[in-house]
Amino acid sequence: MKASELRAKDVDGLNKELSDLLKAQFGLRMQAGTQQLSNTSQLKKVRKDIARVRTVLTEKASQK
Repeated sequence: MKASELRAKDVDGLNKELSDLLKAQFGLRMQAGTQQLSNTSQLKKVRKDIARVRTVLTEKASQK
């Protein structure tokens, strides 16, 4: 997901996106722990998406 797409969303949408990404990260970590994860690059992508969402949330909070 691109940062420009995230900036177009409102705070509630960003919080929902963040919770979805955190659930996805948890699932991927469990798969990695049980040796079921074949594409380990997904972990890095989800982690970076979480960082993007948190960055945009911080930007929106500082604008108020």
